[in-house]
Amino acid sequence: MADRVFIVAEAGVNHDGSLDDALTMVDVAADAGADAVKFQTFRADALVTQRAAKAAYQVVNTGHDGGQADMLRRLELSEEAHHRLADRCRERGVAFMSTAFDMEGLALLDRLGVPAIKIPSGDLTWGPMLLAAARTGRPLFVSTGMAELGEVRQALGVIAFGLTRRGAPSGLAECETAFATAEGRAAVAERVTVLQCTTQYPAPAAAANLRAMTTMAAEFGVPVGYSDHTLGIAVATAAVALGARVIEKHFTLSRNRPGPDHAASLEPGELAALVEAIREVEAALGDGIKAPSAAELPNRPIARRSLVASAPVDAGETWSERMVTAKRPADGLSPMWWWDMAGGAARRAYAVDDALDAEEIP
Repeated sequence: MADRVFIVAEAGVNHDGSLDDALTMVDVAADAGADAVKFQTFRADALVTQRAAKAAYQVVNTGHDGGQADMLRRLELSEEAHHRLADRCRERGVAFMSTAFDMEGLALLDRLGVPAIKIPSGDLTWGPMLLAAARTGRPLFVSTGMAELGEVRQALGVIAFGLTRRGAPSGLAECETAFATAEGRAAVAERVTVLQCTTQYPAPAAAANLRAMTTMAAEFGVPVGYSDHTLGIAVATAAVALGARVIEKHFTLSRNRPGPDHAASLEPGELAALVEAIREVEAALGDGIKAPSAAELPNRPIARRSLVASAPVDAGETWSERMVTAKRPADGLSPMWWWDMAGGAARRAYAVDDALDAEEIP
């Protein structure tokens, strides 16, 4: 995952409770070239109370009837479904991932051998889950939607404690102390990628705040990424240019389907376009060394200039500015030597447009 941007195609609950549709979504993610396809692992009764209301965007997308519990029960995936999905992912050469919303789900995903554990934005403040996730020993993708910088620091403190110490912390202060140590910082930097996120579906581009990635990378010394809820592919692609190492993006079989997340998701062709755009931007970033590329080297003598005689010059004649100009091609002295020519004596005779020899530089 360190060698290139890790692209997570977020199926989430866009299967609408259908295993067949979830399996098709694996195929779509694989065909698009994503590195992983991610679902959600939860039991509605363990996640929400019966009184939990839908978010405004969920009401818009699913109607007013029922609350979160009723909506989520229809979207659960069984343990058997998880195994079927993991098998399909292996067949298609794409990594299987899911977000666990309870301890039982976390244990299931650990058994399934997911390449990373995703901490959703809503669980950034659930200390025991952070601790348990850290102790799986797997890489962690930690989403930070709705969070302030201090809350991200606290979450990383819990993870640092889980990675470097045994038992349970005596309190939050002990976790913060763990993260303040060189050992804790190093463990978190090695294992955790922090994702900038805006918890709104869809999120306006103006709310994306991609520069928060830069802030968190500098503040915590961790790799960063972006979990995108904006429409289209522009913002996620821009995040790669700003240094995102992980990109997560919702997709759906069709935005016209009913369900909480379809409206803010990419359709299959758009997902493929996102992957292609990310790979192009990734390649365009280069290695940071300022030097001519192999592609442009042949153009250097064509596009640059050389010092040439602008009038006939006799051998021994004193050089002056009226006798020299700069023209293409660059097959002689660089025009950066212009000022060094003045006052010297010509080593030989030159006709108009003859390139000056290197020996003419005093």
